[in-house]
Amino acid sequence: MTEPLRVVLADDQTLVRTGFRLILGAAGIDVVAEATNGTEAVEAVRRTRPDVVLMDIRMPEMDGLEATRRILTDAPDEPRVIILTTFDLDRYVYAALSAGASGFLLKDVTPEQLTAAVRTVRAGDALLAPTITRRLVQRFTQRGSDTAALHRDLASLTPRELEVFGLLARGLSNAELATRLHLAEATVKTHVARILAKLGLRDRVQAVIVAYETGLVSVGTREAAQQPTEQT
Repeated sequence: MTEPLRVVLADDQTLVRTGFRLILGAAGIDVVAEATNGTEAVEAVRRTRPDVVLMDIRMPEMDGLEATRRILTDAPDEPRVIILTTFDLDRYVYAALSAGASGFLLKDVTPEQLTAAVRTVRAGDALLAPTITRRLVQRFTQRGSDTAALHRDLASLTPRELEVFGLLARGLSNAELATRLHLAEATVKTHVARILAKLGLRDRVQAVIVAYETGLVSVGTREAAQQPTEQT
């Protein structure tokens, strides 16, 4: 990608927007618009067509969850949305990820983490920290009638794809999957791509969510290798 990344900042706190704008600008990432609420965020995205949106959850008039839904309904392929959260307080992060957000960041993120996150999701990856994701799913997944709307038909997956899907959902990277299954990493990437396509999923974030919601993976499942924070 030779053109600068283009970002919309949506947060009702001026200091947060100013700080993020300065950090991104110093890294050669253009902030093409700022928004103080969800309504402004939706309009800004329609007007500027950015690559990435940094979206706060708690904003007046329209919150970040509804704004994310509208943005991704209008343009499901892009932009990528990163949710800004305090994690321990925001109860809507899980719903935002289910709606298609590509990941989440804590608001006390370091400059290096912020710029890396924007570049990661723009490249088509999910910003997915396995340990945080398990905590999030454990807190906010509720089995029952509400799950049906997000259910995917796993019967479309082959036995090998189901195996890859289950390990992927436990936080293994492509390299770790390749080692575990004695496959080439390119083969693993092909399996992951087919899984996402068959289930109609945007990225690995949604794959993890669906794996828990369908019961393929249960809360508390442990795997040996769970170090990677960003995955292809």
